[in-house]
Amino acid sequence: DNSPEFIPKCRTCRRQVREQSGEGDHHEGLSSDEELTPTEVDEFQKSKDNVLEDSRKIFEDVHADFCDIRKILLKFQEWKEKFPDSYCDAYISFCLPKLLNPLIRVQLINWNPLEQNYTELEEMPWFRAIEEFSDAENVSES
Repeated sequence: DNSPEFIPKCRTCRRQVREQSGEGDHHEGLSSDEELTPTEVDEFQKSKDNVLEDSRKIFEDVHADFCDIRKILLKFQEWKEKFPDSYCDAYISFCLPKLLNPLIRVQLINWNPLEQNYTELEEMPWFRAIEEFSDAENVSES
């Protein structure tokens, strides 16, 4: 139960347990609810490693032209240049987000903006490819 009445009761109970056990290293205002045991940290890391390993295998059997965002966008750019009416009638600008979503999500599996040395979204290859495609679309429309 995460009701507002429940949270203070839990804190009071934990405080009483700490006082009875003589734990003196607790700092008021810091929560111990989110602290993980070393076993939990190891289990999490193993699970994370398994997910990352599995994610590397997702596009193993896919032709390179269809698992690289830049190559996919190049094919759409060619379509737009060669057959602009067909491209427009197919509402490609509405389809691209759904088409690219799985490819981008796989690349973001290990991305963590809370880490100190994380890569900015704007610096990622898929972001640059979409940005270049968007710029090319805007130039051709003008």
